[in-house]
Order: sequence, then structure tokens, then C-alpha cells
Amino acid sequence: MMRRVLIVCLGNYCRSPFAALALAHRGGTELEVRSAGLIGKWEGEPAHMAMVKAAGRLGLDLTTHRARQITLEMMAWADTIVAMDTHVRDVLIDVCGESNQSKLALYLRDRDVPDPMGQAQEAFNECAVLISAGTALHIG
Repeated sequence: MMRRVLIVCLGNYCRSPFAALALAHRGGTELEVRSAGLIGKWEGEPAHMAMVKAAGRLGLDLTTHRARQITLEMMAWADTIVAMDTHVRDVLIDVCGESNQSKLALYLRDRDVPDPMGQAQEAFNECAVLISAGTALHIG
């Protein structure tokens, strides 16, 4: 049975798009993965160019991504809702309704994926490596 995973960060501009791509790549046919952001600031925009470059360094193509703001329908679709950090998880707890709270998890389980926004390319590269390694926590 295919599992449905929704990965959420602040803007669906850096971390969650790459995490969805990396997890879908690693999970193959057992996972359907989507991503979204808490805010719609970048709605319809491509992923941050530094994250596109970081993804490319790891052999993944993030160029087709377009940012989306999370909806209740997206949360209902998902079997698991994965937040990239504790702030995002806490907001989701407040807005997702009791029926979805049991679906919530942190991407790295016990720590945040740092947000590279406003930092140099190296921060995006490090973030992508961390996210890529974290895919192992969501397989099987």
C-alpha cells in the first residue's frame, strides 16, 4: 500500500520542496510525497535557486517545483505530515485540527532542519545533505 507523506516548511521555497524530492526519489513506488508551506509568500514560484543548485549537486532536479501554501485538503490527503522544524510543527498543531494531529512528525524526529534562507550557498548545500540523509528515517 502506498503511503502519502506531506512535508511542510515555512514557505515551500527551500527545505520542504527538496525533502519531498529526495524522499520520493529514495522511497520509489511505496511513497507519494508532496510539499507545502505555512505561508503563501512564494506561491507559484520556483524553489530558491541556491536549493536548486544544492539539489543538483546531489543528482536531483528541483527545477519543476512551484511553491504551494498548505490547505486542509492537503492535510486530509496525507497519512503522515512532516514538519521541517519545531516552529512549523507547533503551528500545524494549532491549525490542523485534532483529526490530523496524530499524523504530525518532525522530519529529523528529534531536531530541526535549519532554515538556510538568507545564508550563503554552503548553508543550502549542508541543508540538502542533512535532508537527504534524513530520508532514511521515513523509508520502510
